[in-house]
Amino acid sequence: MGEQAKPGRDSESGFPIRPVYSRGDLPEDLDQRLTGPGEFPFTRGVYPGMYTARPWTMRQYAGFGTAAESNARYHQLLAAGTNGLSVAFDLPTQMGYDSDAPLARGEVGKVGVAIDSIEDMRTLFDEIPLDRVSTSMTINAPGSLLLLLYQLVAAEQGVPGTALTGTIQNDILKEYIARGTYIFPPKPSLRLVADTFAYCRAELPRWNTISISGYHMAEAGASPVQEVAFTLANGAEYVRAALAAGLKVDEFAPRLSFFFVARTSLLEEVAKFRAARRIWAALMRDEFGAKDPKSWMLRFHTQTAGVQLTAQ
Repeated sequence: MGEQAKPGRDSESGFPIRPVYSRGDLPEDLDQRLTGPGEFPFTRGVYPGMYTARPWTMRQYAGFGTAAESNARYHQLLAAGTNGLSVAFDLPTQMGYDSDAPLARGEVGKVGVAIDSIEDMRTLFDEIPLDRVSTSMTINAPGSLLLLLYQLVAAEQGVPGTALTGTIQNDILKEYIARGTYIFPPKPSLRLVADTFAYCRAELPRWNTISISGYHMAEAGASPVQEVAFTLANGAEYVRAALAAGLKVDEFAPRLSFFFVARTSLLEEVAKFRAARRIWAALMRDEFGAKDPKSWMLRFHTQTAGVQLTAQ
């Protein structure tokens, strides 16, 4: 007797997974739904060649207790071949506290680098050529202040804002939902986000002004479907806030970026990324009236799901 196929199981989003798939499982309009990479709605990717033509920027999330220790680590990473930096800040910095604040006691330098002043920022990026290194800063509530310190240090190096590349997370809505490092109420916080969009358009045109994050929702228990839903809902709210502040959609939308989790369920994660690209492209073009194709593109960073790493 032939071996009987084992019953399927459900994906993390609750979709049934059959043991075997065939051509009959493909939709009839597959070619129309997929389109080519670089073509609206960007199901297969926002660039025609994707990573084969435009390699990913590789970063290691890093931030030691002091700016000097972190600077040494960044030099080590750059010497080893990494082509971008990713700054981890300690909790007091994330919450807007100086290291000598009473509420910061016991937390200074624990989960990242402590930055209290421009002196710390100078030390953090000492002898790092900011015109040749892309920097991602995982900072939200006080993000605009940290970005300004970064710009000032670059100016001291002789690097203009027009040459700076990188990303600031600046996603305050997910802090209320899943993480908790917020300082101000939602309305003034959204004003700061919109102000950052406007400032970067004028001063740092190559900078990604926000990293709209689903990663944190996933780590807090959201399924892949919920991760996309919450992330894109937040993204739409940021667009509305910027429009309400007087910006035109094509003035800021090309510099929006996203951040998703990457679980071990590979096929479902691929489907998640593709669905997110399609929904965002349609939302930006059809609801918000964006004309620039760059405004339709969902560009994102991803990293391994913490919940699926081995505990230490």
